[in-house]
Amino acid sequence: MRRISVGLFIVLLLTSCAAPTAPAAAPTAVAPAAPAANEAVTLKVFAPSSLTDAAKELGLAFEQANPGVKVAIEFGHSPTQRVQFTQGATGDVFMTASQKDMNDAIADKTVITDTAKVFATNQLVVILPPNNLARIEQLSDLAKPGVKVLLPAVDVPVGKLAQDALVKIDQKLGGGFKDAVLKNVVSNEPGVKPIVSKIKLGEADAGIVFVSDAVAAPDLKTLEIPADLNMIARFNIGPLAAALQPDRAAAFVSFVLSADGQAILKKWGFAPAKP
Repeated sequence: MRRISVGLFIVLLLTSCAAPTAPAAAPTAVAPAAPAANEAVTLKVFAPSSLTDAAKELGLAFEQANPGVKVAIEFGHSPTQRVQFTQGATGDVFMTASQKDMNDAIADKTVITDTAKVFATNQLVVILPPNNLARIEQLSDLAKPGVKVLLPAVDVPVGKLAQDALVKIDQKLGGGFKDAVLKNVVSNEPGVKPIVSKIKLGEADAGIVFVSDAVAAPDLKTLEIPADLNMIARFNIGPLAAALQPDRAAAFVSFVLSADGQAILKKWGFAPAKP
């Protein structure tokens, strides 16, 4: 039998007596990420394009007064938006540029009668390019041969009012004023914004829009339409009957009607609501 050296024997003895190696620790489970802060509640408002600047500022002011609320505004053609509601479109507040559009919304139960309010009024004005190359100084100049005129399409509220105003002016001026102006129309635009843009670019000599549109474009010249020949537009607001955020929708309507809301509307050229 082989002899094992004393040193080797001691090493073997110590090794056999050592404590067993501890198993590797299991990987620590990663804690799930903390949930993100609650997203802002969205209040969806449908508004006509003629309210673009004022509605944006109203929405921002409402957000500042109501932390956690985000106002999303969809601008468009009021009659089209009303039809969209009947076809399943959802939202919270409906703002219109005419009494008729709100009356239609009430008739099809999109808006409840008692909740709709007139929140502002507006009138028409003629806008001209800064250089006014056509030298338009008075309403009768719109009928001069060769003058390029832009009108809103008759199927939008401002377009219907423009046509009615031309009738009233024609009754005062005579001489076939209305027909002569209509012969000068180079385009019937789907809203007021395209008219403002084209007049700025000098693509036409004159256009008829709301006073508020002229206020939002201070670089353009204007020609006033006298009150007795002008037309008044009544802007309406109401929470949708199927509003996703009914309490906040009602609060937004109240804000628009408040002194703060009315001050914003006045800044953008809107007059107070009238009976």
